Amino acid sequence: MGLLLAGGLGLFITGCDRANEPEPADENELITTVSLKFTQQGSATTQTFTFRDTDGDGGQVPSRFDNISLKANTTYTLTIDLLDESKSPATNLTSEIQEKKDEHLLVYTANPASLLTYTYGDVDGRNFPIGLAGTARTGAAGTGKLTVRLRHQPPVNGVAVKNGTVAPGSDDINIDFNLTVQ
Repeated sequence: MGLLLAGGLGLFITGCDRANEPEPADENELITTVSLKFTQQGSATTQTFTFRDTDGDGGQVPSRFDNISLKANTTYTLTIDLLDESKSPATNLTSEIQEKKDEHLLVYTANPASLLTYTYGDVDGRNFPIGLAGTARTGAAGTGKLTVRLRHQPPVNGVAVKNGTVAPGSDDINIDFNLTVQ
């Protein structure tokens, strides 16, 4: 009886189908520093606005959180730098996002929408926007917020989910900058 039980247990252990096991989760990046670089078109003038929270979400308050101030009715080239400064040396995540561009989408949303519109300047391998570089066009003078979100949209069970919209995935960052257009 004991031999039969041991044999049955051996079949149970070796009979597990590993193909049905879920894939390990592709974890979100820890991004502690976000720098937005606005370069006025037709000019060499670049303004950089930074959010820095070196211990990540929660814990200490951010050590730097710039207010964005831009000229009204002006077109800017907008690029973004993303860092993880929780370790030394800091990790440049912008290049990692570029490498995994089929899994990431940056979204720039002004509130009110009349303050700024963003046009993507880069696309991934399936022609969906990325948002590491683009064009920002300011509207009339006013104040509000510019929300910057990095959506992490890795494949699920080997199937790509990024579709050019905000819906799939989760936030790596979601930051509201104060925005003044003057």
